[in-house]
Amino acid sequence: MERVTLLPSEKLFDGWISPIYLPEGKDKYYLRNKQVKTPKSGWRHLRSDEIEQLVKNNNAAASWDTIWVTDDFEPRMVKDNKFYGTVRIGRVSNNALQFHDLRLPVGITNSSIHSCDIGDDCAIHDVHYLSHYIIGSQCMLFNIQEMSTTDHAKFGNGIVKDGENEAVRVRIQIMNEIGCRSVMPFDGMIAADAYMWGKYIDDKVLQQRLSDITQNTIDHHRGYYGTIGEGCVIKNSSIIKDVKIGQACYIKGASKLKNITINSSDKEPSQIGENVILVNGIVGYGCRIFYSCTAVKFVLGNNCNLKYGARLIDSIMGDNSTISCCEVLNNLIFPAHEQHHNNSFLIASVIMGQSNMAAGATIGSNHNSRTNDNEIVAGRGFWPGLCSSVKHSCKFASFTLLSKSDFPAEMIIPLPFSLVNNNVRTNELEVMPAYWWMYNMYALARNSWKYQSRDKRRTKVQNIEFDTFAPDSMEETIAARKLLEIWTAKAWLRAQGEDENGRSEKWLRDKGHELLHGDEQSVEALDVYGEHMEKSLRKVRILKVYRAYHAYGDMLINYAMTNILAYTESHPEIDLMALSRQLESRRQREWINLGGQLMMTTDFDRLRMDIREGRLNSWKAIHKRYNEIWKRYPMDKLRHAYLSLCFVMGVDKMAPATWLEVLAHEERIQQYIANQVYLSRKKDHDNTFRHATYRNAEEMDAAIGSIESNGFVNQMRKESIVNLAKIDALRNSLEGI
Repeated sequence: MERVTLLPSEKLFDGWISPIYLPEGKDKYYLRNKQVKTPKSGWRHLRSDEIEQLVKNNNAAASWDTIWVTDDFEPRMVKDNKFYGTVRIGRVSNNALQFHDLRLPVGITNSSIHSCDIGDDCAIHDVHYLSHYIIGSQCMLFNIQEMSTTDHAKFGNGIVKDGENEAVRVRIQIMNEIGCRSVMPFDGMIAADAYMWGKYIDDKVLQQRLSDITQNTIDHHRGYYGTIGEGCVIKNSSIIKDVKIGQACYIKGASKLKNITINSSDKEPSQIGENVILVNGIVGYGCRIFYSCTAVKFVLGNNCNLKYGARLIDSIMGDNSTISCCEVLNNLIFPAHEQHHNNSFLIASVIMGQSNMAAGATIGSNHNSRTNDNEIVAGRGFWPGLCSSVKHSCKFASFTLLSKSDFPAEMIIPLPFSLVNNNVRTNELEVMPAYWWMYNMYALARNSWKYQSRDKRRTKVQNIEFDTFAPDSMEETIAARKLLEIWTAKAWLRAQGEDENGRSEKWLRDKGHELLHGDEQSVEALDVYGEHMEKSLRKVRILKVYRAYHAYGDMLINYAMTNILAYTESHPEIDLMALSRQLESRRQREWINLGGQLMMTTDFDRLRMDIREGRLNSWKAIHKRYNEIWKRYPMDKLRHAYLSLCFVMGVDKMAPATWLEVLAHEERIQQYIANQVYLSRKKDHDNTFRHATYRNAEEMDAAIGSIESNGFVNQMRKESIVNLAKIDALRNSLEGI
């Protein structure tokens, strides 16, 4: 434990950087001078009359010779201060600054300032300890206890400075509690970077290269000053240490900000509110952090919210996400995550975005071994219901909905868009595939629109796929149809009293395909059980198998035709047969969700190889590659959609007759979507119990709106009409072929 040391007064602020860490011929201010832009008029010493005025105003300085000002310096506005070291002060005019209801005169009063650069027309009042900061113009600093920077400040980046031990490096232990997947945060880190780094820990060369790239991204020399961007307002805060703050940031009532970067700009200002504690992290552009939140070892993406006492520890949260009132530990969370309730808990998980944690959900909290538990991986759209409790280790396909339950064992749910229920009465795990498509079309159709409309980012480094139907979820859908065929065939064999052993997978799929294209009642009469879905001896019952199988088929057709309709509209010179020839190839079955960006695994493998072999040797270069792949993604997605359509139609390529059949299917599907969006929403309005709290229908309509006036329902009706017209046009183009 360090002890308080008695120093001579003249050494009060000596020793900013030890000489052993200074390059030859450099003084302790050499990095500071690189950070500061010299004003056009240059700096000058104080005149004797200005010093006299400052002394009369009860100012003191260790040496007036180290105080520098510009020609526009009004000493009357500087009162009751103590200055130490080299302090440079920009224009001080007889004006005032206002932000909301806070109005302060330009100038410096009742503050202790050591070795700082202060921009033009700043208002600095009652800052009791301000040390080694570069402050932009028109900043307001009011009632701050301590605001200082050390010579080894890293501003939240996971690097070590000259002379430091590796033990001080900040690492974020994402995805599990063990720490084996820890990553080094850096300013500009996105969920894609964290997933590549944390997931592929068996690739030792990649791990070393990413560590080296990060260490080399930030200068390792000591002596960088903390910076406060232009137009920042910081008031009523306690400790701000080793913090880099961007422009237009608003900080009020913060308890402790230490070793962090807060990105902020005029177009995307970030805000930090009352009683907030942030330590060892990076805050993205346009973030809002309020009301007693704590974050330690973290990265927040752009346009994120932490509110109402949330605790975020050893976690990385992707863009457009909100966490309130809950505890989140050791996670990697992809963009568009929502978690709002005080009694929810998320630990040691990879949540792949567009997710929602309901009240009482405890994801990964149940220890089921004598060691640190393992991990949970949930695809896009994961939604555990009220009071769901899920153990490690589990894996969930895209858009899995868990009903309210304490799930007793580990699960692997490979069926996307499913409802999972723990039936305690029958002691079975029940899974209803394609639940969203069959029973909640309103939410499913609204999903893509909702997340796009909430994307308020101006700075878009992380590329994000918002469409619900995309290569990742559709590949899961294709795999799910195969499983339903196999499981249905096995159920039929059991019903016939026949042994399934010795039957090939091809035979089972062919038989299942035959049954699922036959009589619905015959299939629904079978007891269809899933396999390898729960670590238990009890059965996993698959519900609504026939309807789910065909729902999956309709989803694949709709996915394909949505992309094809959009492409043919923007490329009217290309007809369906030309498109078929253009897209003919083999379907890419393996896709990776890289922090919200979907890409083919072949592209991702090439990316990793280029990092390993040094062709990509900076995060800037890696992000550029992400963007190059993203530019190709619309065509990659279109090709995948077309080839998925070929698969579901059972053809190698689309002929005119097959196109006509598909257009007829899509016409039916468009009408189904519009009707089901209306009907699934109408159920809420027709619910007798929902009527109970209203005096009459007029009061209910005034409170929640009528179904006929629902904006999204009407939007989907209009889109359906437009799409039906496009389908007719494509059908007409096929005539005579």
